[in-house]
Amino acid sequence: MFDNYIIPLDQWVSTFVEWLVNDYRDVFQTLKWPVEQTLNGLETGLNALHPAIIIGVVCLVAWRFSGKRLALFSLASMVVIGFLGLWEDTMITLAMVLASVFFCAVVGIPLGIMSGRSNKFEMILRPILDAMQTTPAFVYLVPIVMLFSVGNVAGVLATIIFALPPLIRLTSLGIRGVHPELVEAAQAFGATRWQVLIKVQIPLALPTILAGLNQTIMMALSMVVIAALIGAGGLGSPVILGLNTLDIGRAVVGGLGIVLMAIMLDRVTQAMAQQNK
Repeated sequence: MFDNYIIPLDQWVSTFVEWLVNDYRDVFQTLKWPVEQTLNGLETGLNALHPAIIIGVVCLVAWRFSGKRLALFSLASMVVIGFLGLWEDTMITLAMVLASVFFCAVVGIPLGIMSGRSNKFEMILRPILDAMQTTPAFVYLVPIVMLFSVGNVAGVLATIIFALPPLIRLTSLGIRGVHPELVEAAQAFGATRWQVLIKVQIPLALPTILAGLNQTIMMALSMVVIAALIGAGGLGSPVILGLNTLDIGRAVVGGLGIVLMAIMLDRVTQAMAQQNK
């Protein structure tokens, strides 16, 4: 019964994206520039440093926030990654994750604060976040490639779209979770809205904001393999190569590197959140 009444939404979307590509490609290339510079800077810096320095820094951060066990685990994980021949891929992935999380924090935390302080803004933002979280990640890849071409930068941009919603939601939740009496007390002592935000709401919401940052890191790592499909390098490349050539060993090695990295970053950020409670 629907055969004669099909809505050609796919054609409309294709036409819209082609219009954006043809008329606004320069705008999107300009938007790409800060991401590209940040990513290139991180990649160059991480690959220029001696592995012993990076291992030392990772172990020091793990020891500082979580203790000796995580420091020893991080040391063992980084050494295993190096001996598996994944060091360069791991540094590329780390640069992509750091760049994605940086831009997610720059965009997500202010949006989360605005959402936490305004019911109307939250009502507008919520369906957008629902769409970002429930749309399959593969759907992002086609327009991203058309607008930004292939490569690591396109992978980072797809990761930002995918990993941004949890940070916004949890920042908003943290701001809303601050007890109203504390806000009223600050206002009674003459604090402005900005002072209430900086000195009361954000410090009390910080553990929840850090939990959102942790979720964003985990989601960014989960995009590593998908981003490799559009030419992003890093630990996703061995997995995709293993899949294409049915080389299970190569795929498992790449996957093991992602798992070790995810465990290290997850435990460190969880420990940071615990310390701020």
